[in-house]
Amino acid sequence: MKRIYLLIATMFLGFSSSLQAQIVDDEDEIIVTNEKGEKESIDIPEAMTAEVDSMLHLYNTKTYLRKDADCNLPNFNPVFKPEEFKARLQRLPTIMEMPYNDVVQKFIDRYSNQLRQSVSYMLGASNFYFSIFEQALEAYHLPLELKYLPVIESGLNPKAVSRVGATGLWQFMIVTGENYGLTVNSLLDERCDPIKSSYAAANYLSDLYKIFGDWNLVIAAYNCGPDKINQAIHRANGTKDYWKIYPYLPPETRGYVPAFIAANYIMNYYCDHNICPMVADVPEKTDTIMVDRDIHFDQIANVLKMDVNQLKELNPQYRRDIVNGSNQLSTLRLPVDLINSFIEKEDSIYAYKTDELLTKRSEVEVDLSPSKVISEKRSYASSKKAYSKKRSKSSSRKKHSKTKFTTVRDGDTLSEIAERNNTTVKKLRKLNGIKGTTIHKGKKIKVK
Repeated sequence: MKRIYLLIATMFLGFSSSLQAQIVDDEDEIIVTNEKGEKESIDIPEAMTAEVDSMLHLYNTKTYLRKDADCNLPNFNPVFKPEEFKARLQRLPTIMEMPYNDVVQKFIDRYSNQLRQSVSYMLGASNFYFSIFEQALEAYHLPLELKYLPVIESGLNPKAVSRVGATGLWQFMIVTGENYGLTVNSLLDERCDPIKSSYAAANYLSDLYKIFGDWNLVIAAYNCGPDKINQAIHRANGTKDYWKIYPYLPPETRGYVPAFIAANYIMNYYCDHNICPMVADVPEKTDTIMVDRDIHFDQIANVLKMDVNQLKELNPQYRRDIVNGSNQLSTLRLPVDLINSFIEKEDSIYAYKTDELLTKRSEVEVDLSPSKVISEKRSYASSKKAYSKKRSKSSSRKKHSKTKFTTVRDGDTLSEIAERNNTTVKKLRKLNGIKGTTIHKGKKIKVK
């Protein structure tokens, strides 16, 4: 994994702009050495190590984004003094604090150097997603600068999947996503739905703020979970200052807030670093329609004469290109000009290559050919006969084991023996073949 190696003092109380450090950069890591020579590793958020090529092959990117042929900025990153970075961060119109320090600087440097092409892509892709993010954040009365969280979470790649399974623009794990109303099953993954996942993320961030009351801690908790933040607070003697609990945080979380600050910076001051945004053409207007039957993307694309990749981009929540409408009413997003066409051709769409594309059988016949039936009947009869014999022997043994005898005493009568053994004279006669009433002293007779 690519890391930032940060060397900090054991008695670290906070990152200030006065932290003295020796800094060494290369493509994969940043090494910061302080005066005491102490080292500590910080993970770079995974989106900052992803290849931009994967994002450039997305349908929306290929269809609606292009390089700006009119942008003639020189392709180099100017050098600025720390005071300029501090001033720019302070000018950002944010509720959340955006402090400057050496770690923040290192993330700004990475965005403005190694990740220039990724920043260019994200600036263009922001035209697709930021309005969705802002509406969701506004619905929960959250700071709108949180729209830059997916920049460090997914690099604005709606299909992003982390090495641990976090998925979508907001990188939800399955459990957290389901806790906030996102359905995940074999056919559907609403973590990939830009709209639903954005509202789920806003809800989650709102809940985290109710717990911590500090936005830096909220962002850190979004990365590693509230339990680990509470543990770090406890180890730091109860302080709720992110920069003071910093040494007690997991490695991946130590770089998370600095990366978020750097993302806010670069998405606003890209021009000062000679980064040209990709130009975004306005995508086709879309609308949703509800379906109540299973339908495959290929059925829709072939009948409506549209690109199946466009369908996948518009409906990224469907994992196997199947809308499972038979389970529950499900949304299907289409270009506005195809909505009426879908309604008019609905029967043809559902009928198109159904047996080939929707292969789950609702009913199957049991293959019992005559030869198999005869063979199976013989087998069954043989098994039944063997079982009957076994049962008969078992029953015989069972009956035999229950036979009971008694010895006739002096003066006994059949009625007395029957009374002592809870039976009747008739049964005693039948069991022992006695025709009259005569019985002899000392003789053993069956009573059961």
